[in-house]
Amino acid sequence: MQAKDVMTDEVITARPGATVSEIAELLLKHRISAVPILDEADRVVGIVSEGDLVLRIDDAADHGSWWLRLFAGPGSPAAYVKRHGRRAEDVMTRNVISVAPETPLGEIAHLLERRRIKRVPVIDQGGRLVGIISRSNLLQGLAITKPLPDTKPSDEALRKQVSEALKVAPGFVSTGVNATVTDGLVDLWGIVWTDDEERAARLAAENVEGVRGVTSHLGRMSPYLGTE
Repeated sequence: MQAKDVMTDEVITARPGATVSEIAELLLKHRISAVPILDEADRVVGIVSEGDLVLRIDDAADHGSWWLRLFAGPGSPAAYVKRHGRRAEDVMTRNVISVAPETPLGEIAHLLERRRIKRVPVIDQGGRLVGIISRSNLLQGLAITKPLPDTKPSDEALRKQVSEALKVAPGFVSTGVNATVTDGLVDLWGIVWTDDEERAARLAAENVEGVRGVTSHLGRMSPYLGTE
């Protein structure tokens, strides 16, 4: 699945001239963690998050976070504008992390985790905002069952996919293991060395999209094979 399949189309946004108070009200009213900032052509030019506003609260309490002063310097114009700006264009993050409508959900999940963010704008090739993806959207995507009944792969196609999955399963040697598929149900046949190899084979098959179930008939290689 891709971003366009689960993204929220109706996105709460603001203009660069919106005041910090207006942005805070939007976050509270709609219970969201960030607001994309759009120019007159509806292109994304920045984003204001909870973190941007919390920074201002911290500054009011203790005259600035010590780690921010360490990197930006107490006399940094950029830090001063970020802390004391009154409009979105003053406090927003300009280097916006975004995805395209065709970005796969798995890639988006890794992006959110790696960047430690809760949501990401979906932007088309013209730089216009078309949606937003949050962690809850990703969960909704996982909850959707695929493939649909009229588009399910054939047993032969599934068998090929399972065979490929067995070849790349970490720590598992697929030599001597064969898979048969009947109506989406996979049977594994052959010989493996350990219980872990059998579990790896079963999981590799189960994770192939369209597989309805897996039954293992795998035997064990004798540990004394080839020894005196």
